[in-house]
Amino acid sequence: MALCAYGHSQNLSNFILKSRSIGNDHARRRTDSMMVKMVSSSSSTGAKAYEEGQLQMPKWAGQTPLSRLVQSIIAFKPLYSFLKLGARQVLIRTAEKKDIPWRELTREVLESDVYKELEIVQNSSVIYPDYYLNSFHAYDEGNLSWLAAAEAEPATMAMVRRAIPDASSLDEANRAMRGNWLQTIEQHHLQHSGNHVIKDILDVGCSVGISTRFLADKFPTAKVTGLDLSPYFLAVAQFKEKKVAPRQNPIKWIHANGEETGLPSKSFDLISFAAVLHECPERAIVGLLKEAFRVLRPGGTIALTDQAPRSKILQELSPVLFTLLKSTEPFLDEYYLTDLEGRLKEIGFVNIRNVLTDPRHMTVTATVPR
Repeated sequence: MALCAYGHSQNLSNFILKSRSIGNDHARRRTDSMMVKMVSSSSSTGAKAYEEGQLQMPKWAGQTPLSRLVQSIIAFKPLYSFLKLGARQVLIRTAEKKDIPWRELTREVLESDVYKELEIVQNSSVIYPDYYLNSFHAYDEGNLSWLAAAEAEPATMAMVRRAIPDASSLDEANRAMRGNWLQTIEQHHLQHSGNHVIKDILDVGCSVGISTRFLADKFPTAKVTGLDLSPYFLAVAQFKEKKVAPRQNPIKWIHANGEETGLPSKSFDLISFAAVLHECPERAIVGLLKEAFRVLRPGGTIALTDQAPRSKILQELSPVLFTLLKSTEPFLDEYYLTDLEGRLKEIGFVNIRNVLTDPRHMTVTATVPR
């Protein structure tokens, strides 16, 4: 869950600005910025260029002096509580300015019969890894709460609008952002799978099922499974899926740890991680990628879409915004320091490709050798 705008804390902004000139030992400047072109799904001929910044990652990420300064600010508990409150206010206020009825959508879930779904989807044998019990996204209980689950959909809507700021509507923003993501996956699989048909899809960290439903719509003949560690998110996912027209292949929801799914080896053709890895420490990222390699069939595709370290927009976030962002994402520095492409190669993936699919996010695709 990223942040977009914040109108207060000018003193904090000035304080952090003084440190922005500090060098970034981990972000090597390149001679010129890169332009990555993607074709919007709403047009077969139009192209949109997304610009990369001049650094390997933002100066506020990783183990740079600026990053450490921000972390020391966040570690001060009274200020951290203030930042968490500010983060929530930012998310709600800016979403509603974009005509996303945050409070109304949240209330609809919390006042519904969604609670009945919990006992259906919950796996009582699941053991939560220690990192997952952290506070995430300004929720003290992280992803293990009804409020986090109820607000996941409007938060995702707000993220999409931020990603495509020039879009005139949420639908237009989704067509561009989701369209580019899905097109990248499809093109990679067609090019590298050896005519391997996508019959089974696993969406790891599926949250309340938004990315899962986009995958199911894109590949309607495939059997799609959404897997998540939060039974609250899965309860909302199943509740919402029951409200739509029945699919040819109903989506299956699994409450499990993506590092140890318990699923059969070589049982999926496509595994997707949408906005998952930035919430994980590096050890969990490696565990997730290894498990994906195990359960993918030869010629299968892995697709990772998440924050892009080389995004020009992310590299140029204001001090207030990147401080608020880091206050709600405890493992963001580890994510930015993780060499995803290198890790994929170490595990055994081939045909590794990384492209910006919107101004803020990259999609990394790779193949299990045939």
